[in-house]
Amino acid sequence: MDLKDIMQENVFAVVGDTLNENKYAYIIKKELLEHGYKVYSVGKELASINDVPEEIDVIDLCIHPAKGIMLLQECKKDYKYILIQPGAESEEILDFLEETHTAFMEGCALVGVRLYCKNP
Repeated sequence: MDLKDIMQENVFAVVGDTLNENKYAYIIKKELLEHGYKVYSVGKELASINDVPEEIDVIDLCIHPAKGIMLLQECKKDYKYILIQPGAESEEILDFLEETHTAFMEGCALVGVRLYCKNP
């Protein structure tokens, strides 16, 4: 799995402050929507990943690692991949994803949408 594979998916859950125009989560959500992806916002708009009303392809972590690990640990929904934005990673998150055999990568969704968007 690489960033190109991730950007071929359809349904993203962006985890972070998607309401503040100065935050990367807001910018990522906006760009994904502009390129035809279906996006759910977790953190400020939805309280939990479990609140997303459909299957999730990609969970995009763009949130402080302490909050990110909490949301991942409580998540009961199925998803294909986790994308961890720069600054959202922690040893605890990486260990958790390894232990649960979760497909993940560290990378930037903004780079992905600009290079590999399936709906340019």
